[in-house]
Amino acid sequence: MLIKGVALLAGCYILGQLLGETLGKLLHVDANVGGVGFAMILLIFSQNWLEKQGKFNPEMESGIMYWSKMYIPVIVAMSAVQNVRIALSSGVIALLAGVIPVVICISLIPLVSKLAKNNLQ
Repeated sequence: MLIKGVALLAGCYILGQLLGETLGKLLHVDANVGGVGFAMILLIFSQNWLEKQGKFNPEMESGIMYWSKMYIPVIVAMSAVQNVRIALSSGVIALLAGVIPVVICISLIPLVSKLAKNNLQ
């Protein structure tokens, strides 16, 4: 069952990379666009689907958790460094495309916090 968890993670990673490469080609960008993000979304959806089907067990989860503790942080860090390099070399528009969403998210933290407190009460 540990192997099945690792296989699920690997399958989601491969599909995510294919989607990222395809999106990059569709956007005429010579890079993988969101491959790791697609992989994580696929993993979340596939894990949720397997849980609903009653086919996801703790052994499978341990296979996913093993690699998530070691592998996913390394991939995310590598892609973050690559994205920063590309953004800095691509000019102001690419830099703004990264900075503006971060500023918006940070500015929405108080609103989300307030909404969460209201829902808890």
